[in-house]
Amino acid sequence: MPSRSFPVGLTVGPVLYFWPRATLLQFYAELADSPADTLVIGEAVCARRRELRLDDWLALGRELAQAGKTVVLAAQALVETEADLRLIERQGEQTEFAVEAADASTLQLLAGRVPLVLGPHLNIYSRAALAEHAGLGATRWVAPIELPLDAVGLVNPPDDRVQTPQGQTIETEAWAFGRVPLSFSARCFTARHHQLAKDACQYRCLGDPDGLPMLTAEREPFLVLNGTQTQSAGVQCLLADGAALRAAGVQRLRLSPCSQGFGQVLRDFDAVFNHGEPAGGRAEAWSRSGVPTPLSNGYARRLPGMQWSAPR
Repeated sequence: MPSRSFPVGLTVGPVLYFWPRATLLQFYAELADSPADTLVIGEAVCARRRELRLDDWLALGRELAQAGKTVVLAAQALVETEADLRLIERQGEQTEFAVEAADASTLQLLAGRVPLVLGPHLNIYSRAALAEHAGLGATRWVAPIELPLDAVGLVNPPDDRVQTPQGQTIETEAWAFGRVPLSFSARCFTARHHQLAKDACQYRCLGDPDGLPMLTAEREPFLVLNGTQTQSAGVQCLLADGAALRAAGVQRLRLSPCSQGFGQVLRDFDAVFNHGEPAGGRAEAWSRSGVPTPLSNGYARRLPGMQWSAPR
């Protein structure tokens, strides 16, 4: 029998890996005719990744908006240089799209200038913190990825949501699919792996469309290197956690892109959450279309993050 569904918005997060220009444009052309209603676009990991520059992202955003999508610009997560700050300033000068902040400096520069989305890397773990950020012009909160779903519901309760000074309720979004970003560093670990300097990296991460896997001494998946970002080897998947997501007041699900099989992932989330179809067996079948493994859902269930707990 079909499972009980509850309508949710589907957000495709920014592409976290370094993909060639043609690959990026093809990816977004396919998303234009997909169940996702919101797309976060732009470079969030490394300023040296310049296959598309800001003007290119803005032009792409206009095309996606014409296709009926809500577009959000991603700000860089690790702000290191004056050039990084100037790029954020330019994002604040445009008036077409909201900006997703991943760093406190972005909030300081853009508050009151453009609508803001509070990204998952901001340290918002309490209702008081969320209320403080709501005063900066934020309308949506992407919960920190390591925050259990029951705790998400305490920060922004479904029956008593945090509001902006203008009376608009803050929307809650949860990371429902994708490798978990664990940290950012001024060092580039991909370049270091290839014995190269960060500023002369030869763009080696172009060869790792889903990051560079790292194994334990026992040859078990452990971490993934993605330039200056370190990710989990496990791919978080909350496809079967509808009841917990509903109880936490989650209104949107974030799906983080991977290089293969992502279209099927997106269709399956839409089928389960918006059309009442059963989740059973769907995630387990993704590997046949190239979706990275292993799957994990420990953080959402107050378990070790790498753990995979079978659907309840």
